Amino acid sequence: MSKKRGLSLEEKRERILQIFYESQDFFLLKELEKLGPKKGVITQSVKDVVQSLVDDDLVSKDKIGTSVYFWSLPSCAGNQLRNVQQKLESDLQSSKKRFSELVDQCNELKKGREESDEREEALAELKAIELKYNELKEEMGQYADNDPAAIDAMKKAIDVSHGAANRWTDNIFTLRQWCSNNFPEAKEQLEHMYNEVGITDDFDYVELSPAIPLRAVGDQMLEGNPK
Repeated sequence: MSKKRGLSLEEKRERILQIFYESQDFFLLKELEKLGPKKGVITQSVKDVVQSLVDDDLVSKDKIGTSVYFWSLPSCAGNQLRNVQQKLESDLQSSKKRFSELVDQCNELKKGREESDEREEALAELKAIELKYNELKEEMGQYADNDPAAIDAMKKAIDVSHGAANRWTDNIFTLRQWCSNNFPEAKEQLEHMYNEVGITDDFDYVELSPAIPLRAVGDQMLEGNPK
């Protein structure tokens, strides 16, 4: 013998609505939870089913004092369904109008684009122009490093890095002097530690080489002899 199939959510909603329509009365949730099983809706499901009906405006609720009451009349449900029907019909008309506008727009766009030898030639020419454009764009990318704006940005970045490097160098010298003054007995250990981290006798401030003028760089490139 097959197991009895449970009620779907829609079937539960219909049966809870029957409680309201048959009595046309007001109910507390706990009262509905007692009446639900008589309609085949288990107590644990009643609260969620009622809330779904409230969300769809098929059941009304209001708080009176400390209690929350639920009610629904057949006339109210009918009005709600008529409102839904009117909205759907309005949406349908709007969709039909929009569809008609899109069809007209599509037909307008097709004008002048009929298949022909002239159109095929124009498309082929357009494709060739696009390929040439992409080739030139790629070639320009190869010369990006020689762009004056890019070079100027690099120079500014170098100046910032140079200043930061020398600030840290100055900090290191200050720290070395402080260690020497406060730990003279550890001179050898400190020197050994400095050497391990790369602070040797030739450690000094960073000096920048004189920059080559931008015009000179361009002249060298034109001559085919960049340095």
